[in-house]
Amino acid sequence: MTKIIMHGACGRMGRVITDIVKADPDAEIVAGVDIVGRDDAGYPVFTDINACDVEADVIIDFSNATAVDALLDYAVEKQLPIVLCSTGLSTELLDKVRETSAKIAILKSANMSLGVNTIMGLLKSATKVFVPAGFDVEIVEQHHHTKLDAPSGTALALADAINEAADGQFEYIYNRSDRRAVRDKKELGISAVRAGTIPGTHDVIFAGQDEVIEIRHIAYSRSIFGVGAVSAAKFLAGKKPGMYDMQDVIAAQQE
Repeated sequence: MTKIIMHGACGRMGRVITDIVKADPDAEIVAGVDIVGRDDAGYPVFTDINACDVEADVIIDFSNATAVDALLDYAVEKQLPIVLCSTGLSTELLDKVRETSAKIAILKSANMSLGVNTIMGLLKSATKVFVPAGFDVEIVEQHHHTKLDAPSGTALALADAINEAADGQFEYIYNRSDRRAVRDKKELGISAVRAGTIPGTHDVIFAGQDEVIEIRHIAYSRSIFGVGAVSAAKFLAGKKPGMYDMQDVIAAQQE
């Protein structure tokens, strides 16, 4: 049984993960932390992380970038690994995450979906075939109209996977409205759509002479990210200090 502290227990993902864990016989949320209190969680929710004195095996974080600094300090003090899902971390915070990983296990991924993380491997293989053959590469991502950042962290992670496989030859282009020029072969275009209640759609397009290959991932609900986070928590509990990602989770599941 993996005992979890849910950091960000009152947010949308905190509630989604709470429901997922309720149906999981191998996991239990023993406490939550959120600046907003919650009485219906089924576990104690602390408004101050330093007041949380419940024993656990791992922390799942779906909170806010402003709460991550204190979370890292708490996790080191309690020697608890973290599945770190908060986005929008500053350069300074990212540096602290890497430094903290020398003391505890931290799993950080731009997207917790098992599907997206599997696609990253497919993209690397596809890139090695299509890019040398002269194919152009474009990414189009779509999200709900309340999402603040653009492009999404997932779109950037997909682009990074492609660029890594292409030996870093691409320049990311986010806006062509100020250009009147033929598309350069070293461009990797990334476009964002914000509309309605779209949970998340990512299309990667490899376009060559007279043929187009598209790889698409559609998130129909936020539960896919919650399932991935719980799988990551089970994997990370008891692990040695270091930086981990969802590729490590997938590899462990295949053993």
